Amino acid sequence: MKKIIIPMLILLMGTGTTTKLNAQEPQLSKKELKAQRKAQEAAEATYRYETAMNAIKEGKFVLEADKITFKRGQFVYVTSFTNFIMVNGEKATVQLAFNTMRSGPNGIGGITVDGTISNAKIKTTKRGDLTYTFAIQGIGISAQVSMRLNEGDNTAEADVNPNFNSNRTTMSGVIVPLEESSVFKGRSL
Repeated sequence: MKKIIIPMLILLMGTGTTTKLNAQEPQLSKKELKAQRKAQEAAEATYRYETAMNAIKEGKFVLEADKITFKRGQFVYVTSFTNFIMVNGEKATVQLAFNTMRSGPNGIGGITVDGTISNAKIKTTKRGDLTYTFAIQGIGISAQVSMRLNEGDNTAEADVNPNFNSNRTTMSGVIVPLEESSVFKGRSL
């Protein structure tokens, strides 16, 4: 019986102590909590935007896409670690990998192409959005890429316009610095 009573007393004493400590802290109203949460979310979004903008300016970033939109508006949700545009200095990689039964040329259900970047330009719009445009040339790819980083967060869209056909593809997702990215690169053409 003593074996049961002693742990129960210890548990009750601990509960009373934490209740007393919590009672001494000032209580915030729902409005104050909501304002505090909104301010924290805004600060985090601003930090993500600044980090993404610096990564683009350094030329070492990855657009991890979670949605791909095709020429006539059809779209598909995809996994961000296998669908991306990676820029590392003068080199770039575009990878599309769909969740299908087929392995595709890259071994993970799609295509991976590497190329060299040329004509890279960075502009800031009146609204504060950052646009990064470049041409990519390589085995299996010759395209114009136009990326838009939305002001205030790290969300972005990239239009990939091939030079030899009109099969435009738009990739939507987030931009992260290259060293923080966790993408999986398949076999390149």
